[in-house]
Amino acid sequence: MKNNRVIIIAEAGVNHNGSLENAFRLVDAAVDAGVDYVKFQTFKADKLVAKSAKKADYQIQNTKDEKDSQLDMLKKLELSYDDHEQLIRYCNQKNINFFSTAFDLDSLQYLKDIGLGLVKVPSGEITNLPYLRMVAKLFDKVILSTGMSTLEDIRLAIDVFTKEGVNKEDITILHCNTEYPTPMQDVNMKAMLHIGSTFDTEIGYSDHTLGIEVPIAAVALGARVIEKHFTLDKHMEGPDHAASLEPSELKAMVLAIRNIEQAISGSGLKEPSESEKKNIAIARKSIVAKVAIKKGEVFSEENLTVKRPGSGISPMCWDEVVGKIAEQNFEEDDLICL
Repeated sequence: MKNNRVIIIAEAGVNHNGSLENAFRLVDAAVDAGVDYVKFQTFKADKLVAKSAKKADYQIQNTKDEKDSQLDMLKKLELSYDDHEQLIRYCNQKNINFFSTAFDLDSLQYLKDIGLGLVKVPSGEITNLPYLRMVAKLFDKVILSTGMSTLEDIRLAIDVFTKEGVNKEDITILHCNTEYPTPMQDVNMKAMLHIGSTFDTEIGYSDHTLGIEVPIAAVALGARVIEKHFTLDKHMEGPDHAASLEPSELKAMVLAIRNIEQAISGSGLKEPSESEKKNIAIARKSIVAKVAIKKGEVFSEENLTVKRPGSGISPMCWDEVVGKIAEQNFEEDDLICL
């Protein structure tokens, strides 16, 4: 993922609610926002969860259904292979990168077969050894999300990748918290920096907080990849809508990230920028005549002062000027010259 630009992934996920029409509209919103990738989720529900798997509390709350199992919920949110192919064609027409996360082995193979060279490992699969091995065998570039993880979980996953031949420089690790929405006090953004220093990889952040402040802060701290859920309407029924951005918010986040990206891209040397050089003479001051001074008089604390503009002798030369003889007449406020 080495790139001079922060990569922004708009996570449509399952916010299409199983509707291809909604998925197309999500692509349109991602294009309008100016993101780099629009990402969906590829899975077969019966290969992802057992019949007995319960929904998370946030899933129950957001779907307003306590009776449906996680399997029942996910079956309604599947995209068929035909849906994927139509989405890819639509993304190509709209000139945006299609991306998806696979949640089972067959889906991993499918994403490879349709030409994806980059894969994202979701947080829930970081301890799935067969899955990790297949990722490493099929893909050269990996984004690893780390919600619910310890450093040891991350280390073990990276060991699997590198043993199977994935180059470390082709791994990007995303700090993440898998609660929807993530409470601000649980973000622990310093962990992203700890991950980067520990594993010497590119770092990023997958965000589940409300609003856009935290991913912007992550970029300021050095994130090279940002992933954020978005939706057509956060009041729609479904597991992830409530913790997602609406299109206007996604657009605002992208603009803010691009601005922050420019703001932190300087040389690091403290020196006047090209844009502010013209203001030096206006904002700074010079030594000027406090009162009228006649030729031959001695410059003193009584007849000199400091005022704008800054196009004359700098006040930092005050001690060099005081005590000198005026070689010409000066009116009040005239710039002093020696």
